[in-house]
Amino acid sequence: MADPWWTDDDQLLEVLRDALTSANEIPPSFVEAGKAAYAWRTIDADLAALTFDSAWDSPEPSLTRATESATLRRLTFATDALSVELELTPGELLGQLSPPDSGTVRVTTGTDDLGTVPIDELGFFVITPVPHQPFQLVCHTDAGTTVRTGWVSP
Repeated sequence: MADPWWTDDDQLLEVLRDALTSANEIPPSFVEAGKAAYAWRTIDADLAALTFDSAWDSPEPSLTRATESATLRRLTFATDALSVELELTPGELLGQLSPPDSGTVRVTTGTDDLGTVPIDELGFFVITPVPHQPFQLVCHTDAGTTVRTGWVSP
């Protein structure tokens, strides 16, 4: 009876080399499908509805001399359990959960995860820099509530 392949070092190295080479040959469509499936992991999160956006305010003729509009944009997303209030500036995104609770907030842009920041015990968080493409926030509170905002276009 011949020795098993795993007892010969040269054969073992050849099998490992083949495994590593084939791992580099994964089709791009397969990788994209995996990323899309990963995005579904938070499907159970409550989707917060956009209830206020300061961009909705219609500019009325002003009697002041200011020629520039403010660079602050305010948004409010709400579910039955939690609301997420955002202030979007050119340099940072300020957020507040109501009712306040600590936890984490994750920033995503479709299939890309841009990172996670902490939410303090007052429900406050800061995200810097502001993503330059449409993004969503997924807020996980220590009380067990998970809320996903709608898409925010900076």
